Amino acid sequence: MTTKELQDEEAEALLSIYESDQAFKQINPTTYQYKYGEEDNNKSFLVELVWTPEYPNEAPQINLDTFYNRNLVVSVKEKIQGVLEEEAQQWLGCGMTYTLFECLKERLEELTSAQPEHTKVVAEVTEEVEKLEVSGKAPKKEHLTKAQKRRQWERTDHKGERPRGWNWVDIIRHLSQTGGKSQDNPQS
Repeated sequence: MTTKELQDEEAEALLSIYESDQAFKQINPTTYQYKYGEEDNNKSFLVELVWTPEYPNEAPQINLDTFYNRNLVVSVKEKIQGVLEEEAQQWLGCGMTYTLFECLKERLEELTSAQPEHTKVVAEVTEEVEKLEVSGKAPKKEHLTKAQKRRQWERTDHKGERPRGWNWVDIIRHLSQTGGKSQDNPQS
């Protein structure tokens, strides 16, 4: 059998096995996803397997960099990736997508044991700072002219705070400019 025939046969089998499983999703004829864990749980993750043209004679590409996995710790991602690659090497030449998905189901607790229950916003901020440091670019600051700075300073109480009511609307002036409804012409 050719690789295309093997892929078609496996795709048909996968669709029949996971027909009513909400966690399984076929993106296209060569890309399959499976979601593990409960929906709003930090220990849940999504695995995407992409078949190469030579699949099943070579391992599928494993993608854990989906938006759904944004809260996964890097060490957990690496652990999942390692388990999938190791398992895929054992099944070269055979349809292995079902086997890889089921392997993760069996080892779910073990693989997500290092994942914290709650992610912290601090970790995300730290990652952003590290990205900025790596890129070497500081965020661009707004440069004001002396006149603009002076105008901003004069609008405050010289302590940096604006006076109470600075953004209130003068109703009388507003209505005179917009032309409020007149009472002389009652609508019929």
